[in-house]
Amino acid sequence: MTKVLVICEFSTLNGGERSFLSVLPLLRDDGFDISVAAPMSGDFARELSRYGVRHCAFELHHTDRTRLDIGAARNELGDLIAETRPDIVHANSLSMSRLVGPVACERGVLSIAHLRDIISMSSAVIRDLNTNTRILAVSHATRDWHASAGIDRRKMFVVYNGVDLERFAPRQPTGSLHKSLGIDRNTRLIGSIGQIGMRKGLDTLFKAAQTFILETDDVHLLIVGQRHSEKQESIEFEANLHQLASTISPNGRVHFLGWQADIARLMNELSLLVHAARQEPFGRVLLEAAASGVPVVATDVGGTCEIFPSNCLAAKLVPVDDANALASTVAEVLSDSKLHTEMSNASRLRATEAFDVRFSATRIAKHYRDVCSSFRIGWGERGAKRSVQSR
Repeated sequence: MTKVLVICEFSTLNGGERSFLSVLPLLRDDGFDISVAAPMSGDFARELSRYGVRHCAFELHHTDRTRLDIGAARNELGDLIAETRPDIVHANSLSMSRLVGPVACERGVLSIAHLRDIISMSSAVIRDLNTNTRILAVSHATRDWHASAGIDRRKMFVVYNGVDLERFAPRQPTGSLHKSLGIDRNTRLIGSIGQIGMRKGLDTLFKAAQTFILETDDVHLLIVGQRHSEKQESIEFEANLHQLASTISPNGRVHFLGWQADIARLMNELSLLVHAARQEPFGRVLLEAAASGVPVVATDVGGTCEIFPSNCLAAKLVPVDDANALASTVAEVLSDSKLHTEMSNASRLRATEAFDVRFSATRIAKHYRDVCSSFRIGWGERGAKRSVQSR
């Protein structure tokens, strides 16, 4: 049985963690022995416990929340690899891929980097990423971005994230969210789901909301998610959003719901998902909305057009940072019940045909097998991993 050690940095449940958890049971059913190295407390740790997966302590921060320097972090990782003796180390994020590559390479262990971000990188980061055995990107846009920056294209493969089509599915709204918010059951709910930060474009959404909230009597806007960054600019950005909300709707039609555990239930209460991101490698929330039959209005950035290509009726894509286009498109979908129904049906069909989580798990499993078959692997008697490329 192939032993895989998955390295995760954060204790929170964001897109990368959710995407890994969605394929975890399927990979185990496929015969892989999966262990996860991650912080021992937090929402992610609780989910790992619920899945019954072997969880190894891996903490990249001191008790005062300052981060370990990269040398100390790599020493910790090296000790963990020596202790767990995996066949493959799978780094679940760009930052972990940078950490894992040189350590795995030095110890002769196969490593898979999973790139879920589109960000600028230094030459040192690029060099470290290229030491991984294989590199997975969540979209063609993500792959092309990193290839243009200097990542070895020969090592890079695209594996789309998948979505659980049973958990996320069209269902009649229960009205529970309306009840908890104290609003009329017939009120239409527009949702924006994701981390609160500048990259998600919530300031543009709020500018657009000045139009579609003021021009309609039965629409409320829900902001689902929380801020993780402790940078001052991020703190000020969030504070400014709250000020904008009170300006847009003094009567409380903008709601900050914070982090929500049951996104599948929440999706079924929405009339529309709006995603105003300034960059998006491959938005998981877009897959979840599609699977739930929720129409989407999103900015045409990153891998979003791979989820919703131009001939797909499931979503309306608008230019980034264009509040007017965003507002008019939201208004169009809300005002045309026939269009709304067509988009809803097309959303579910698109998710079913292209983004079933089983497709994603099958492709990741194939990459595990491919890298193993390309190398002769085995742990020496003294715990030194040996991998030699097959000819």
